[in-house]
Amino acid sequence: MGWLLRRYPETPRSRAKQWILAGRVSVGGVVARKPHEILGDPGAALELRDRHARTLDCGTGWQIHPRVCLLYLDSALGIVNKGPGLISVPAENCDLSALSILADFLAGKLKARERGVAGKSLPPAYRRLEPLPVHRLDQYTSGVFCMAMNPAARGHLIEQLKAHTMEREYVAYVEGRPATPRGTWRQWLALSKDGLRQQVLSPAQARAAGAEAREAITHYEVAEEFALAGGKGMISKLRLRLETGRKHQIRAQAACAGVPLIGDRLYNARCRTRDAANPPIDFPRQALHAEVLKLEHPEQPGRRMVWRAELPKDLRQLENGLRSGRI
Repeated sequence: MGWLLRRYPETPRSRAKQWILAGRVSVGGVVARKPHEILGDPGAALELRDRHARTLDCGTGWQIHPRVCLLYLDSALGIVNKGPGLISVPAENCDLSALSILADFLAGKLKARERGVAGKSLPPAYRRLEPLPVHRLDQYTSGVFCMAMNPAARGHLIEQLKAHTMEREYVAYVEGRPATPRGTWRQWLALSKDGLRQQVLSPAQARAAGAEAREAITHYEVAEEFALAGGKGMISKLRLRLETGRKHQIRAQAACAGVPLIGDRLYNARCRTRDAANPPIDFPRQALHAEVLKLEHPEQPGRRMVWRAELPKDLRQLENGLRSGRI
C-alpha cells in the first residue's frame, strides 16, 4: 500500500485499502489483494483500475449475517453459504432471505461481522450491484447458493442450469442403505396442485401428466455408513450430484428409493408418525447440505469456478454422534 500512497499522496489510507480490497490495484497485470504486503518499487507496473466492481477478496468468507456467509462477489456473481432455516429469495409473507440480506449488505445497511479491516465495510464500487435470483435452496437446506449481479449474468447462469453445465453437489444423511453403493435415480416428478410437494410418477402416470411431469436425475454415492446404537438400523451418508434441479428433487427421490432423509417432515413417513417403538432420529430439519457449486463465470467464457461450503454445526454434530455411537 505504501507505493500506492506515494503515487496518490492525497488519498487517505482507508480509501487506498478499499481500492486494494476491491481489486482495483494491479502490479504488472496481477491484481494485488493484500493492503500490507511489502513490495519492491513497482514503477510503471503499478496500475489503479477504474471504479467498476471487480472481485472482492472475501478470504475464507465474510459473515454478513448469522445465517449468511459471503464467499465471493464481483460485478456478475454473488456466492454465499446459506444457513438452515433461511429462505433463498423473498416469498409471500416472508421478506427476509439470503438474497435480501446480500442486497442490504450491498446497500450499506449491514456490515461484515469480523473485526478485521476487510470486514468493516464494503468498497463503494459494489454499492451499485443488485442481486438477482438464479436458483433456490429449500428453506431448511444449508449450503452454497448463487445469485447474479446483473440481468445479463443472470441469463447466462440460467442457461447453464438448463444445459446442466452448472454442477451442484450435496451431502445427505439418510435412513437405511441404498440398493447399490453408487447409482442414479431417474424418475418423473409432478408437483402437487398447491406446489408444496413432489409426487414420483410411474411411467404411465408420467405419460398421462404430459407437460406437468418433469424428469429428475440424481447421481449418488455412499460416502460412509453408521450403525445405530442397539442394532436399530443403519444411517448412510450420501454424496449426490444433481443432473436436473427440480423442487425437492433429492428429498422426494431418496424417499422413493427407501432411504428418506433424516429429519424430513415432508417425505420421511417416520417423522410424521409417533411410533414409540421405532422413533425417528431427533433432528430439526432435513439433513441436506449443498456442499459444492461449479459453474462457468458468466462474463468470462471458459473460466470454470468452484466453491465449497463446509458442513454447518448441526450436521457436524449429527455426524459426530453417529460416528461415536451416541445416536
